Formats: sequence, structure tokens, C-alpha cells
Amino acid sequence: MIEFHYESDFQLTSEPDYSDWINRVVESEQRNLGDLVYVFCDDEYLLNMNQKYLMHDTYTDIITFDYGQGSVISGDIFISTDRVWENALKFEATFEEELLRVMVHGVLHLVGYVDKSKDDKLLMREKEEQKIKMFHVEQ
Repeated sequence: MIEFHYESDFQLTSEPDYSDWINRVVESEQRNLGDLVYVFCDDEYLLNMNQKYLMHDTYTDIITFDYGQGSVISGDIFISTDRVWENALKFEATFEEELLRVMVHGVLHLVGYVDKSKDDKLLMREKEEQKIKMFHVEQ
């Protein structure tokens, strides 16, 4: 089950479209969906989370907490829409494209992909692009 929570003025335009997409992404990685919660917030909310739980004093676009077991994907994904807007400008992308990238980035971490090394980052980016294309595919 996928839930969406909002700790800022931001709202997804069509939650069912995003849920359908995330379900297909999870299935495409041969995983099963457990409980997945997205929390959309602002920079200050996510900075507080970063300081409190990860001991990092930096702004970030996403924090993912993994509660999955085996092939079941479960977790909480916190996304700063302030960072999404800023990154969209920085990377010359639309807000929606950057939002999709960040949303799927969290899922890919839950699947087991990492982005620590240069090669890991390259693979993560390739997977993000592949999964973003799935959003626009009708079922």
C-alpha cells in the first residue's frame, strides 16, 4: 500500500497515477510492495529529520528509511519539494521530471541500489531514467 502525506502546501495532482507508477516500478524490479509512505515537506522539515535521525546538518532532497524484508519493499520516503524545485532549475528540468526522479530514487534505494561510488551513481541515474519513462506508459 502506498500512502502520501503532506507537511507543506504541496499536493500531488493525481495520487492514483503516482501509486500505479510506483507499483509498476516495484514489480519491474521483481519485488513485492509492502507499506510505502511518501512524506512531502519543506527544507526545514527535512533538515530537522536529517539532523535528528542521521546526524547530518545539511539540506537534502530526500531521506529514505527502509523497513523492508526480503523481497518486500517497505519504507518511509521524505522529500523536500523546496529542493526538488531548486534541483529542477539547476539541472534544467521541469518540476515534474525532478519530482519523479526523486520519488523513484527512494524506491531504488529500497530495492537495494546505492549511489556512493561513481559507478553506483551512474547505474542509479540509468535506473532513474528507465523508471521515469514508465510513468508515461499507460497500463
